[in-house]
Amino acid sequence: MNYYVIYDGNCNLCVSLVQLLETLDQGKLFRYSPIQDEQTLLQWGISAQDCEQGVILIDGNKPQRRWQGSNAAEEIGRLLPAGSIFVDAYRALPGMKWAGDRFYEQIRDNRYALFGKRSHTYESAYCVDGSCKPT
Repeated sequence: MNYYVIYDGNCNLCVSLVQLLETLDQGKLFRYSPIQDEQTLLQWGISAQDCEQGVILIDGNKPQRRWQGSNAAEEIGRLLPAGSIFVDAYRALPGMKWAGDRFYEQIRDNRYALFGKRSHTYESAYCVDGSCKPT
């Protein structure tokens, strides 16, 4: 089973998190595509406006199953080994989901100002079609 992570390949924070996922997962579960890859976005019917709402996670077996923004981040965490324990605890705490969503929105909307913007789009070695090379 594969999941596809659509991330901002020009965002320093986003790329750092993708690189962390790459290290943890080694391409076993996740494949990655930057929002700057218009061909891949078209393949899944994802618009530029969709990308403005943050990271997108797509279930490779059921592409109609998608998560976005903080929900995608939580689902990615849940899919990692032992991750569901932490995500379930986070979701169970009163008010944490609401606060987490607001925190995510602030980071998403100010990511370049807070963490900087890359001069080149990051392409994962674990790309959607397996043809990319690490940069």
